[in-house]
Amino acid sequence: MGGIELFAIAIGLSMDAFAIAVGKGLCLRKMEYRYALIIGLFFGGFQALMPLIGYILGTRFAAYLTSVDHWIIFTLLCLIGINMILESRKEEKEICAVFSIKDITILSLVTSIDALAVGITFAFLHANIVIGMAVIGVVTFVLSFFGVVIGNMFGARFKSKAEAAGGIILILIGTKILLEHLRILNI
Repeated sequence: MGGIELFAIAIGLSMDAFAIAVGKGLCLRKMEYRYALIIGLFFGGFQALMPLIGYILGTRFAAYLTSVDHWIIFTLLCLIGINMILESRKEEKEICAVFSIKDITILSLVTSIDALAVGITFAFLHANIVIGMAVIGVVTFVLSFFGVVIGNMFGARFKSKAEAAGGIILILIGTKILLEHLRILNI
């Protein structure tokens, strides 16, 4: 596996994390880079760790994981998205309720399930897992960090609807993943 292929895989894997990071940035009233750093570290860290787990598991559970990952992602993203929409209807608060470590961990796990399957693929290809983990983790960190910043630029203009928009983004991402896996949407 060449460097360009690995970079393309890293970009592809990080797109869900980027989109969710944009949604998280929408929730911020004022840009605080520590939140962008936290999101980047969590998303990048989980995206880097999951290929290692997949690599270790190898082919033993590949059929099981790839057959249900889209349902897990869809369900969790929709639940978190609905929670964000409901939270947007409550009184204003300093930051979205979904900036808790628990929710960020769940989002990080959800966005990295596909990376687990990539790790299994790396095992089949005998790819260098350390380089793969590093590239995937760094690319996801950078895109997630800047996703929060970009989302915040838009959120500053639309404060009253920002959290609801973030929830809608999560639901749409979950639906897109489900439709792709069910072969209804060919993107």
